[in-house]
Amino acid sequence: MHAKLRRTTGIAVSILLSLALFPGTMLADNAASNSGTSPIQSQQPFGIRVVDSKTGRGIPAVELRTTNNMTFYTDSAGYVAFKEAGLMNETVFFHLSSDGYTIPEDMFGYRGQAVEVTPGGSVTLTMDRVNIAERLYRLTGEGIYRDSLLLGKTLPIHEPVLNGKVMGQDSVQTIKYNNKLYWFWGDTDRARYPLGNFRVTGATSMLPGQGGLDPDVGVDLTYFKQDDGFVKSLVPPLPDGANIAWVFGLMTAKDSSGRERLLAGYSTHNPDLSAFGILQFNDQTQQFEQLVQFPDKNDWRHPGGQASYYKENGKGYWVFTEHRMPNLRVPATYEAIQDYTKYEAFTPLKPGTTYSGANTQLERDASGKLVWGWKQNTPPLKQDEEKELTKLGVIKDTDTRYYQLKDVDTGADVTIAGSSVEWNDYRQKYVLFGQQMGGTTSGLGEMWYAEAPAPEGPWTTAKKIITHNNYTFYNPAHDEFFDKAGGRYIYLEATYTNTFTDHEPTPRYNYNQIMYKLDLADPDLGLTPQATDLAKGKPIASSSNEKNQPAKLANDGSSETSWTSAAKSPQWLKVDLGEPSSINRVVLNWGAAYGKAYQVQISNDGAKWKDVYDTKAGDGGVDDITFADAKARYVRMYAIPRGAKLSVREFEVYGTRQSSN
Repeated sequence: MHAKLRRTTGIAVSILLSLALFPGTMLADNAASNSGTSPIQSQQPFGIRVVDSKTGRGIPAVELRTTNNMTFYTDSAGYVAFKEAGLMNETVFFHLSSDGYTIPEDMFGYRGQAVEVTPGGSVTLTMDRVNIAERLYRLTGEGIYRDSLLLGKTLPIHEPVLNGKVMGQDSVQTIKYNNKLYWFWGDTDRARYPLGNFRVTGATSMLPGQGGLDPDVGVDLTYFKQDDGFVKSLVPPLPDGANIAWVFGLMTAKDSSGRERLLAGYSTHNPDLSAFGILQFNDQTQQFEQLVQFPDKNDWRHPGGQASYYKENGKGYWVFTEHRMPNLRVPATYEAIQDYTKYEAFTPLKPGTTYSGANTQLERDASGKLVWGWKQNTPPLKQDEEKELTKLGVIKDTDTRYYQLKDVDTGADVTIAGSSVEWNDYRQKYVLFGQQMGGTTSGLGEMWYAEAPAPEGPWTTAKKIITHNNYTFYNPAHDEFFDKAGGRYIYLEATYTNTFTDHEPTPRYNYNQIMYKLDLADPDLGLTPQATDLAKGKPIASSSNEKNQPAKLANDGSSETSWTSAAKSPQWLKVDLGEPSSINRVVLNWGAAYGKAYQVQISNDGAKWKDVYDTKAGDGGVDDITFADAKARYVRMYAIPRGAKLSVREFEVYGTRQSSN
């Protein structure tokens, strides 16, 4: 440092001496250099666009490198505006590389292409996608459409190069509120100094179809700004006095007056963790205000990660990925969210106990079955803890496991560092995006896709959809409000950064949000095609029902609603498929009260019934029942619960319609 300062001082002294001794010469040289514009300066840039061979869409973040190692990166539309003195009107070879994309090697092993560079000319280059998910664009930071602007292209967003004077932002949280989308980020970099804003920044955007852009095109953000145009801090100083504040687990709930409020979990740091609690957004000041600070910063009962709303037995909950997987929830009420004692963990631990290695106490029923469930005052069992208990034999081979994800292609373990979970109409399942810890090509840069019948799981197999080479892609967020075509197309973003790696930062892209699109019908994803649920929306009847929980809630296509019977015996659900059909599968998604002894029966006239399945050992959850092809118009679940209630979230029948005409 001292040597550098001395060298800088010496250069400055030399310049001052030159000005003092030869002022006329220096001024004359400056005048000569500024007297006109050179031919090179007046030339138009050469446009290079790199596109996805599958879709023809421009690929963001592709590196183009010349033979003398000058590097250029495509913008969010896939463009580079190339204007290099000495290389205009020349043939130039560009090496092409981008995480998740490739190009065939030539005979010497080079991946690239030589192009004729001409002022005002253009070329389109093609790369093959390795990722299953498609990279769409960058949402935050400087120069999102820099090269497109220099090439005179039409731009999709209003501020394409320096919106809110933001250089970089990480860890997004987004929610629909007041008929808009509200976006919040953790830390934000600025242009004027290396240290930025560490107390949460935010923006709004219009919803697609309501003034907002198609999510394939982009997101037009309107930032909350301070007077100098830079994004403002949204969390004022809190009682604990910590300098850093983050928000997560965004929620909405109605207060005592019936007004919907935007709430968030928060943590403060100085730089070590200082406190957890709940904030409320003030629509007038456009800042968060503290509602409550939780009593113990080391307690597991606080919202975090990504939040998702769902219903169980007619009751709403917010479920969180604070502990890496969706294993924490709270009733979706204004009062409960502020009360840390109302938070529940999904766990097999004996109520009131904690994980303790080989001495861990698990809850089992009278038959010895492991009891997984939502429990208060009992922490979640994390993925690595579940794995360790399995190795120790505390969790048996016959016990259900909820978080032991395996690579569907290789069977290898997939350890999750962070995740986001949402219901998907297209798959009729909950879908999870999981960031892998300890991936093969990047320690924290691999993204996986998984499915489960409930938000808590069980999560069993996963498919890699995004890969990076020694680069981090953390804190994934499923932007479910962008889902298209009934959920066939879903959208994922995360923070792209060289943090936790030794990789050089990618100019402009580093420490920013990048959006991806996943087609759930892509054959490369390898999902079993969704069979048609012949029972969905068909006439359905039951032996009895509780108030506001009729039979029609068992085949409305939503696992967030359910039919609940009265407490008497026998009980049955009967669906009319409308015409004779060839069926071979029935799925019963039980609620809290399930049938231990029941039959699945079929009939052609609704009077005479034939058993196709019979059990006396039902254990709840999801019963996926298959049987030999059978022709029937009516399907019934018939149970003898011995005076107890029954609850069914979804009664599904699969097969092929087969008219009797």
